Amino acid sequence: MNARVTDLHYVAHAVPDLAAERKFYGETWGLTEVAEDDGKVYFAAEGSELPFVIRLRQDDEKKTDLIGFSAASKADVDALYAQALAAGAKSIQEPGPAAGPAGGYAARFFDPDGRAIEVISDTNKRTARTLNPGEAIPTGLSHIVLHSPNHKGLSKFYEDVLGFKVSDWMGEFMVFLRCNPAHHRLAIMPGKPALNHVAFDVNTVDDLMRGLARMTKEGVKLNWGPGRHVAGQNTFSYYSTPNGNAVEYTSDLEEVDEETWVPTTYVMGPDTTDQWGTGRIITGNVPPHTMDADNGLWRVPA
Repeated sequence: MNARVTDLHYVAHAVPDLAAERKFYGETWGLTEVAEDDGKVYFAAEGSELPFVIRLRQDDEKKTDLIGFSAASKADVDALYAQALAAGAKSIQEPGPAAGPAGGYAARFFDPDGRAIEVISDTNKRTARTLNPGEAIPTGLSHIVLHSPNHKGLSKFYEDVLGFKVSDWMGEFMVFLRCNPAHHRLAIMPGKPALNHVAFDVNTVDDLMRGLARMTKEGVKLNWGPGRHVAGQNTFSYYSTPNGNAVEYTSDLEEVDEETWVPTTYVMGPDTTDQWGTGRIITGNVPPHTMDADNGLWRVPA
């Protein structure tokens, strides 16, 4: 059996206005700034043991520097790296000590679209805390959604190389992939190669709505939502950071029984993307479907 990643670990962004992005994630969105090292700022989620879930740095261009996935052990990092090379992936960094203040053991390579991927184990864990009712801040990362000009081929890469499994399809348009019992940590749909959005779990739909109230009070525009998807059954509300990165609050993501789960192919339509219909009745409230190719493709990350 091939090695498999265990979770989505972090997303690293480069942004032109670091000060604004830093303030947003730390003061508005609800993450905790935990470190600054070599020009990079690290944020953790209070409900997660992961040492960080977002990394930011200053750059003239907005780009995605890295997407990190957790591995169970150093041996799994070695095996995942070998699987990537066997699948034709271009190496960035052989397995070895991880960069940054969280420590660990990591390897890096490009996926077929040119995204820099890191698999990492043995990082310094934080002490997660149980959030109080009504705090309405992220418990951790939920998932990411990617665009790809070959979304079926990219899905196969993540299945074969990182051990993801298909949970569901939305027609032939969008595939939902899991690496643990969470219904999806990754979803892929057609388009120029880009990161569509990063989703963060909150405890309940009440917290999602309280988060919406806080975003509105702080002048952060709601892009789409609130609503509930069909694939994964999770609630959603989408926003943009000061530098134009799409972020989501989500709750109630379905858990999968690996022994009995059978993937469903849903009919693509408004009632499956938003089963409540609430997102569609707000003027200007549109899901982010298309975007330009990421400026970080095929670049060795800083």
